[in-house]
Amino acid sequence: MGEVDVHALRGISLDVKQGQSLVLLGHSGSGKSTLLNIIGGLDKPSTGHFYYRGREMTQVNERELTQYRRHSVGFVFQFYNLIPSLTARENVELVTEISDDPLSPEEALSLVGMRERMDHFPAQLSGGEQQRVAIARAIAKRPDVLLCDEPTGALDITTGILVLEALDKVNKELGTTLLVITHNAAIGATADTVLTMADGRISERRQNSVRLRPKEISW
Repeated sequence: MGEVDVHALRGISLDVKQGQSLVLLGHSGSGKSTLLNIIGGLDKPSTGHFYYRGREMTQVNERELTQYRRHSVGFVFQFYNLIPSLTARENVELVTEISDDPLSPEEALSLVGMRERMDHFPAQLSGGEQQRVAIARAIAKRPDVLLCDEPTGALDITTGILVLEALDKVNKELGTTLLVITHNAAIGATADTVLTMADGRISERRQNSVRLRPKEISW
């Protein structure tokens, strides 16, 4: 900003393996969302390099970046961003129409336990149900990577566990690489790897020898 430099990230070094489940913890302003946005192709780093399957994504043009976002990455945010005038099925269909080899809307919604509610509009669904529809929409294009920014942030514990179970199922059954941002340290126990961030750096890395099921955690 003018002559002021704002360093969102500082010297981050991270290697994420295919099919891994990773949780990012840290206070607001620690750099979690910026890191996720770079991985998702929404932001470009001012310095440094980001590689996806050996390809340097910091050097590709905007068209190639759009293709990466369209085909390789799925996004789930704290707020569901469903189109109110479309049913759950139709919200998911929006993604399948632009994908090369998508799951059917019925398959994607079944995977997150929403098949019985697929013909309901967002206003007829609870917050947790809307979030599961948002997850179904994100995974319908079969992305290699699913990026989730506070997916349980607006939910109570019971509903949040249902959402975490849906994400866990996607990770284990589809082999989707999962990165989840959360303020909730308890959620880290459900992942393979937990990274804690502070002041734009990774301050702690932890590997879980055993992943807990979402029902086994409490917060």
